[in-house]
Amino acid sequence: MSNIKPIADLSYRNYDGPLKKPGSRWWVIAKNGIRIALKKKALWGLMFVSAWYYLVMLVVLFFVNQVTASNPAGAQAMKAFMERLVWPDQFLHGFSYAQLPMLIIALMLGAGSIANDNRANAMLVYLSKPCDKREYLFGKWIGIALPIFVIMVVPTIIFYGYGALTFREYGFLKDAWLLPKMLAIIPIAAIFHASIVVGISSMFNQARNASATYAGIYFITNFFTLLMGGIWASSRGETPFPVKHLFYASIDGVLIGVCKAIIGTKGSAPFGIQSPGGVSQVPAPNIAAILGIALLISVVFVLIAWRKIRAVEVIG
Repeated sequence: MSNIKPIADLSYRNYDGPLKKPGSRWWVIAKNGIRIALKKKALWGLMFVSAWYYLVMLVVLFFVNQVTASNPAGAQAMKAFMERLVWPDQFLHGFSYAQLPMLIIALMLGAGSIANDNRANAMLVYLSKPCDKREYLFGKWIGIALPIFVIMVVPTIIFYGYGALTFREYGFLKDAWLLPKMLAIIPIAAIFHASIVVGISSMFNQARNASATYAGIYFITNFFTLLMGGIWASSRGETPFPVKHLFYASIDGVLIGVCKAIIGTKGSAPFGIQSPGGVSQVPAPNIAAILGIALLISVVFVLIAWRKIRAVEVIG
């Protein structure tokens, strides 16, 4: 007890200055979600899975480049192969094939974000502190959207960098705005997934129920998209008017439509393979319409979360 000394600085007792509210409370919530996400090793594995098309394309391009570089006769084969490649479409394919892994990533990050708080009755604790619904929801939302953005943007930039350095003479840089366009598309996808999963999570108190619901919506709507795509391909684009629009009536369909509309392409066969029988690709949707649909869906699910987030009073 003899080692206990009184506080030397007692100036705080006479403090009469402004009392500021604590700031960036949403970031504390977001940072906690991101920290938990970074500890999941499966998340990093899924990042490589989501980038499988880019990785395969890098291997194919490197192999073709090395083989033809040492063989003068192969220059023509190299040129013919590169002429079949539509570079914006390679980014479209990379983005499209990443949608299923992105669903799994979104579920890993966000299915339990609010559901687990509902189960633990933690909402009362959060909202009884100097933290309102707006900060709580925004923090949860950023904690999901930001990791999704990073996971999607890293493979895209790596693939673009390799192509820009290696295949400039083959028209890789023909569209100088290609990278900015992709950097505009990826945040839209991150916002879209984060908004839906945070809305669904707020409706349950079990993460697995939220996961099953989002996965169910994804696969049911995706089956409908595949059906519309099959009708379009079998009719060689001579289907009734609604089919080409209904092709985008799914979770990944909306995002693929956004990608097509912003890049300005209707797509082509992957890996530069010529479509058998000249199968026609579904045209890109109207950019204003598809962006409006993506925004509307995102807002609806965020509003669902807003209505569901509330402190539960314990009456004893």
